[in-house]
Amino acid sequence: MDNYKLVSPRDFIGETLIEFAEENEKIAVIDSDLSSSVTTNKFAEKFPERFFEMGIAEQNSMGVTTGLALEGLIPFFVDFSIFVTGTVWTQLRQACYSKANVKIIGSHPGIDNGPDGATHHALEDIALSRVLPNLTVLIPADTYELKDMIKKAIEINGPVYIRTARDVVPLYNTEDTGFEPGKAQVIYDEGDDIALIFEGTAGKQAFEGFKLLKEKGYKCKLINIRSIKPVDKELILKTGRTVKGIITVENHSVYGGLGSVTAEILGTAEHKAVLRYVGIKDTFTESGKTSDVKEKYGLSKEKILIAAEDIMKK
Repeated sequence: MDNYKLVSPRDFIGETLIEFAEENEKIAVIDSDLSSSVTTNKFAEKFPERFFEMGIAEQNSMGVTTGLALEGLIPFFVDFSIFVTGTVWTQLRQACYSKANVKIIGSHPGIDNGPDGATHHALEDIALSRVLPNLTVLIPADTYELKDMIKKAIEINGPVYIRTARDVVPLYNTEDTGFEPGKAQVIYDEGDDIALIFEGTAGKQAFEGFKLLKEKGYKCKLINIRSIKPVDKELILKTGRTVKGIITVENHSVYGGLGSVTAEILGTAEHKAVLRYVGIKDTFTESGKTSDVKEKYGLSKEKILIAAEDIMKK
């Protein structure tokens, strides 16, 4: 696990949308003045007639996205995660209410927007999106999963939110990821001490944490949740009955995100696992180098080790 290439899935959004748009003339892209940051400027160059630049007017952009969907197109609104969930929440809620065929891609989630301003950090977008009925919420762990999730979003008749990393994550899948909504991926299963369950934008920290726990002699599992809604309840419950502890790892607030999803599921049935969260506590974060900010606010392999040692003492 030392040899994985590190990539930023954000860098592949534009070219992936181009690939599918070449086969499907219904695909369009909506932007709010961030096309170069989310790489949809590549799509604009290839398909200018199917690219709509709305300016810094995110609520209006979401409204246009819904309108295009109601007219029979498959529109992708691509922007920073905080804007496509938080800024437009009322408009997104209405789109979900009507089951509009909108597709949302949120880049720069969690602290991934590091030095570009703390107000652009998206610590709440999983919570904001998963609470909406009819909305499918997917989180790719690498570029291969991003492609498969965009493909699946096109196939789904209804609203979809894809949360994708700007920061680098391990490229560990092959082109056939076997992705299906509602099914998690067990990457490693080396024992029943600790299960690390992570969302894709925290993949680097989860892989590093798994390696560190292995070096310390712990026998662990590494699980990529992939799909927040629907979520793989069966695997989470099975894991909770098998391992001594579960640690959720997320580039998000520990309130309302993956940790909360896991706790909600475990709370419905008997299990033996102790649950701990690694993520951002109840605070706003600072602007700074992404790796430094993640370290400061507790998204690190060291915090994973501390949580594991606490569990194993019990």
